[in-house]
Parts: sequence; structure tokens; C-alpha cells
Amino acid sequence: MRAIVTGAAGFIGSHLAEALGAAGHEVAGIDCFTDYYDPALKRENAAGLALERIDLAEDELDFVGADAVFHLAGQPGVRSFGDAFPPYLRRNVLASQRVFEEAADAGVRVVFASSSSVYGDAEAYPTSEDTVPRPVSPYGITKLAGEHLARAYAHSFGLDCVALRYFTVYGPRQRPDMAFTRLVNALRDGETFELYGDGTQSRGFTYVADAVAATVAALEAPAGAVYNVGGGTEATMREAIETLERVAGRRLDVRYGPPAAGDVKRTSPDTTRIRAELGWQPRVGLEEGLRAQWEWACARVAAR
Repeated sequence: MRAIVTGAAGFIGSHLAEALGAAGHEVAGIDCFTDYYDPALKRENAAGLALERIDLAEDELDFVGADAVFHLAGQPGVRSFGDAFPPYLRRNVLASQRVFEEAADAGVRVVFASSSSVYGDAEAYPTSEDTVPRPVSPYGITKLAGEHLARAYAHSFGLDCVALRYFTVYGPRQRPDMAFTRLVNALRDGETFELYGDGTQSRGFTYVADAVAATVAALEAPAGAVYNVGGGTEATMREAIETLERVAGRRLDVRYGPPAAGDVKRTSPDTTRIRAELGWQPRVGLEEGLRAQWEWACARVAAR
């Protein structure tokens, strides 16, 4: 299989590209190396990958000859209000529209990385894919717009697309702005960790290898399918901190701050559909996954 991975220098994208290569597939990586966080970290993620620097929102795209496009590129983060919003339009909506158009022309399947953020404060927990999306952040709105664009291109131009709604993916290489990376680094370096909110907010946490397995499995899904991808472990931030303290054998100094605009109180995925239709199930629990992220972060510093 010849696979194209957009966002291949990012967190999940780099793990996916490596997994596909290890399975014997030909992988072409695409990344724009935006400055949302230090591009040096992305270059580190992409070491050893065949990668081309392309801006999906304006550069020429050519998917002819590919068997699958894994579209993971985008502007992440729910703190997307005000002046921060324009890049979300460009990198999540315009870029996705161009990817879908080229994929429809080339007749190639797209696996699209959506987000649990499309649900906002959900009506019910665990939350199924049939729940009416009500995003409460501009980021979530742009990810939902990507799903709607895919559906529109499927209707009018025959696009073959599957959407995956990832729930809080963590593990080695997690973005530096995400809670677990900041938590791990603070604990490792003996610094204070600033927690947005009172710590009772909970998430359905998903280890990156499980997210990658679901993404590859989506190649076998029916066209137009939408799946939740959640790790089977829901925990509050306080519980996650306690778990990591146990893993590290250290205590963390926590400073509590106000909740971040656009954050929701809870996410909890119902993964019945993906388990039944694709035979996927998460395999890495929270403590095991945090241990892997902790050991990776410590080893990375030791190797400098």
C-alpha cells in the first residue's frame, strides 16, 4: 500500500507514519511545520521519515497513485478564540477542503482525523456518534466543518472518507501544550504545574498506539463512517496526577487556575460502533500509558 500521511511530523502523525512503514507500506509524509509549537520538535518526530514540506492550504497536491490518505494535519488546541482563530480556518477548513477535493479527483480513500471536541458539552455520557454535535470552541467547530465538507464532497464528487473522533490522545511525543506533557515535564523538572480548573474535569484518555491502530483499521470501514476513538480509561485530572505521581515516585506541586475558555467538563466515548464494525479495542490503560510517556520524557532529557 502507498499511503500519504498529512501532519506526519506531528504527534499522532509521526507515530502513524512509523507504524505504516514498519508494516511494510510505502509512506509519503506531508507537513507544513507551522510554528504552533517549536518546529524543532516536529523535525525530531519526523527523523527517519520520508517527508515533504507542503502547505495544504495553498501548495499543489497530487494524490494520484496513492491507496490511502491519512489526513491528520491541522491546527490543534481548544484555546482558539479571538485573534487565534484565523489559522484554524486556514489549516482545518481550507486545507481539508483542498485535501478532499484532490482525493475525490484521485479516487483515493481519506481517513480524516476529527475530534471529540465536536461534541462540546455532550447530552449524554458515554457519548455515541449519534449524539448531536454542539462544539463550544472554534477548534471544535472547524473539525465539525471538516466532517461536513467530507460529506459534501462524498455526495457531489464521490469522495470516500472515514472520520475518526479522537478522544484526548497522549503518549510519547505528545504536543508541548497538552496537559500530560506539561504535567510530566513539571514533575520531572521539579517545577509547579498550572492546572486549568479545579481538577475534577474528566477525560476519556487514549494512548497513542491505540489511536494509531484505530486509524489503520479505518481503512476497512464503510465509506462515510464516523467512529469515536477512545481509550477505555476515563479519569479526572486529579486522578491522572495521582497516577503519574505513583509512576514517578514523586509529588507534584499543583497551582489551580481558572478553566480555559473552550474546555468542557467531561468527555467519555462510547466505542461500541468501532469495536463491533472494525474489531478494534484499546489495549493500553492509563497507568501503563503514563509510564511510557514518563520514561520517554526522562530518557529524552538524559540523551541531550
